[in-house]
Amino acid sequence: MKLGVLAHTFGKRPTAELAQIIADNGFNSVQLALAKALSDMDSANGKLSPGFANEVGEQFASRGVKIAVLGCYINPIDPDPVSRRADINRFKEHLRYARDFGCSMVATETGERTTYKDSHPDTYDEKSWSVLKDTLEEITEEAEKWGVHAAIEPVATHTLHTHEHMTRLFEEIPSSNLGMLFDPCNLIKHHHTADQGAFLREVMEKLYEKMIVIHAKDVAFNAQGEKYNPVPGAGILDYPLFFELLKTYKPHIDISLEGVNAEEAVPAAKHLRAVWDAVKVR
Repeated sequence: MKLGVLAHTFGKRPTAELAQIIADNGFNSVQLALAKALSDMDSANGKLSPGFANEVGEQFASRGVKIAVLGCYINPIDPDPVSRRADINRFKEHLRYARDFGCSMVATETGERTTYKDSHPDTYDEKSWSVLKDTLEEITEEAEKWGVHAAIEPVATHTLHTHEHMTRLFEEIPSSNLGMLFDPCNLIKHHHTADQGAFLREVMEKLYEKMIVIHAKDVAFNAQGEKYNPVPGAGILDYPLFFELLKTYKPHIDISLEGVNAEEAVPAAKHLRAVWDAVKVR
């Protein structure tokens, strides 16, 4: 099982210190969001370079920790064109130097679904889609230039909020350099709990070819139907089935633990590894 962790789970620290803490806690890969994780490296727009990336990558690699994916969580549908341009430029800069960090993926989410509800009350979904598509076309073109992947993470309250939206995205931007970061807890809505297995199987069967990285956390709903994320094992996600599907369709995919704090990370990882080891592919 290739189980890593979000680097900033252990706080924002000097690079060498953070890499050592992650290794000491038994993780051999990370999702690294530079601005959230590294206190001694200025990753503002324009500051990245091959030397910067090599320095960071070597600090992790020397401790046996792979940078599996760079997290660059921008707002690709920001209504402010100046802010959106800065975000696009930041993401493209991460793509250019991803391989110098030792990885080939840069990940983002897609902005709140209701972003344009006030300005386009009757067509806000399509307005968000149009802006998102323009942004991702530009990002994907950059990814193609450098032979790396843009990993797009759908979320139930965001522009890409169903697996049907992901299918549409890949149909409209048919590039091998555009992939999916799949977090099942992000896409599960309350009505899916009636037959979670059918939901997980449908998403996996339809989109597994585009999945390039996985997030692992857990999900639950309170009495009012509101969604929250307990530590893995304390929610309702059917991890035995999810891991069976991963072993079947994407057996060596990188998985990043999230939704935990530093104290919860090691026991959560132990639980997930135990579930993974117990699962047999039919």
